[in-house]
Amino acid sequence: MPNDGISDMLARIKNGYGARLGEIVMPWSKAKEKLAQVLKNNHFISDLSVKEEDKKKYLTLKLTTVEKNQPLFDFKRVSKPSLRRYVNKTELPTVLGGFGIAVISTPAGLMTAKEARKRGLGGEIWCEVW
Repeated sequence: MPNDGISDMLARIKNGYGARLGEIVMPWSKAKEKLAQVLKNNHFISDLSVKEEDKKKYLTLKLTTVEKNQPLFDFKRVSKPSLRRYVNKTELPTVLGGFGIAVISTPAGLMTAKEARKRGLGGEIWCEVW
């Protein structure tokens, strides 16, 4: 089992797109569900659901499909368990000139850097996705 569940989740999504899978299943956690909701709101995945089997919860993500070409998906884990990275509201990053998103954990919850900039919040940069 990986030590960093968020990196594992993002790698599973990237590998799912590479293998042209329709959906992927992974162990559930609150953090993964909230990150999946941010990815859904920004159209990186099309749907998510939580299922329970034998007293264990699983998160199922339905990947966005385009007829012949799958969308490109890549990520960079910025804040790691061994080295946390925090920024204030003036240091929020932009990813690929606005083509990607940076996911920020703020006191108001998980959101994109663009939304945090509008609200005037800073926090921990979880990852950059494009």
